[in-house]
Amino acid sequence: MAASLPAMGDLSSAPAKASPRALSGLRPFLRPYRLQIGLAALFLVLAAVTTLLFPLALRGLIDGGLVPSDRGAQALALRNHFFELFLVAIALGVFSAARFYTVSWLGERITADLRNAVYRHVLRQSPQFFETTQTGEVLSRLTADTTLVQTVVGSSLSMGLRNGVMGLGALVMLVWTNPYVMAQVGLILVLVVVPSMLFGRRVRRLSRASQDRVADASAIAGEVLNAIPVVQSYTAEARESDRFAASTQDAFRTAVRRTKARAVLVAFIIIATSAALLWGLYAGTQAVMRGEITAGHLGQTVVYVIILASASAVLGEVYGELLRAAGATERLMELLHARPVIASPRQPARVPVPQGGSAVRFEAVDFHYPSRPGTPALRQFDLAIAPGETVALVGASGAGKSTVFQLLLRFYDAQSGRILLDGQPLATLALDDLRQRIGMVPQDAVIFSTSAMENIRYGRPGASDDEVRAAARAAHAEAFIDALPEGFDTFLGERGVRLSGGQRQRIAIARAMLKNPPLLLLDEATSALDAESERMVQAALESAMQDRTTVVIAHRLATVQKADRIVVLDHGAIVEQGTHAELVALGGVYAQLAALQFVA
Repeated sequence: MAASLPAMGDLSSAPAKASPRALSGLRPFLRPYRLQIGLAALFLVLAAVTTLLFPLALRGLIDGGLVPSDRGAQALALRNHFFELFLVAIALGVFSAARFYTVSWLGERITADLRNAVYRHVLRQSPQFFETTQTGEVLSRLTADTTLVQTVVGSSLSMGLRNGVMGLGALVMLVWTNPYVMAQVGLILVLVVVPSMLFGRRVRRLSRASQDRVADASAIAGEVLNAIPVVQSYTAEARESDRFAASTQDAFRTAVRRTKARAVLVAFIIIATSAALLWGLYAGTQAVMRGEITAGHLGQTVVYVIILASASAVLGEVYGELLRAAGATERLMELLHARPVIASPRQPARVPVPQGGSAVRFEAVDFHYPSRPGTPALRQFDLAIAPGETVALVGASGAGKSTVFQLLLRFYDAQSGRILLDGQPLATLALDDLRQRIGMVPQDAVIFSTSAMENIRYGRPGASDDEVRAAARAAHAEAFIDALPEGFDTFLGERGVRLSGGQRQRIAIARAMLKNPPLLLLDEATSALDAESERMVQAALESAMQDRTTVVIAHRLATVQKADRIVVLDHGAIVEQGTHAELVALGGVYAQLAALQFVA
């Protein structure tokens, strides 16, 4: 499914082709809030109707309160009419506030639900999905696209519906009360609205272009800030500053073009709408002078024309927002509809967790990565690992060592053959159950932006503080963590920037040890450690390997000499296996690697 997604870098042009029908994808997120939507619609209609009552009250004020009559009666009539206008204003304020609150609440709630649903769904995708989808693009959809949806649901759509009701009501009242004037004003409004919508498209295109240029500048800044040590080591600060300045200058020029176009559009709408209103007022005053209508009727007509003109202008703007949100919704729906290539079976097998380590078996496994279909990563791979055994995988880069880990964790499924864990095929186990049985220490330790305590507790969220400390102690991490400014509560920074490479690695080892799985996967787990730290952690790992099955990937052969068995891979196939002494005596591939490293 991931491969079927459209090109993800071309977001700027997508909204122009989108249809408002794409917003129907939001229905599942709207359905749980039918009551709130009903209340919002009620308040919206009440606010629109109250606005339409204002011209009628104004007409009553002019015709009933300003006509020559007894001054006492005139003062009483004026007071009553102003009181009626004030009641209309109160109703309008209350209904508008209620509409604003309910609609804003809906926008925030639905956007949060949509963002959570997309994020939860993306987390379930297999690595194959991320071979064709940039994580930065996913983040853009989670932020920029959901913000557009929020703008429409929480503001633009409500404004559009409200102005639609008001515009339709004003049109009906104008046709009913003064069809002749309405025919003339309507013709002028058509001449205003059509060019405004056409010119508005250019403004929207320039707005998207301006956003793209700002995004370009942000991308440059993000890339450089994540590589500050490299930038400074190459004394490239000035070059990068110039590159960022050039990008922001492009954004500025595009923004100026957008502002000029919008200024022209605003001027045209104001001048043309004013011309329509003045023409309607002129025709109305002539009708008053001829005695065909009253002054109050004229005032009512002018206000209704103003309501109709402003509603038309708002509807044109809202339509553009709907198109942008429709494109954003389409992109979000694409993520939600992308089905994980790897999924749990509907009726997973129940296998008890072994106490002395898991048994692993590869049977005639053939596998190639989806992005490299012509290059086999494993070929007729057969390997049996007994419970509690420590097996080391060695070989040149690209031999297939990491692929074994990827398949064991079921990030991918083999094209042929099968893999069994404790006698059960991996595909029959629930993914959560499978991965709970496996502890992984990657070569590049992942440190989250939280405290040392929570980073280790990530391995078992329910662990107590004492258990976390015990895991840190076993991984020889307790001493340096206690030396941090706030000990285990010290914030480690983004990606653990406050720690050395060896310290990050020991926290990752402590995390895996806290999980206490029956199968432990170590991918160059000591690669970032100095000799002294490696000696301490190696001793801790040897203790942790007891009573569990361990598979180790290592390029430094000194770290795997004590393994129960060493398996040598070459181009996805096993070429040798045995103990360190047996393989050295064999004089094959492993002996050559050992000679190179140990002689050096």
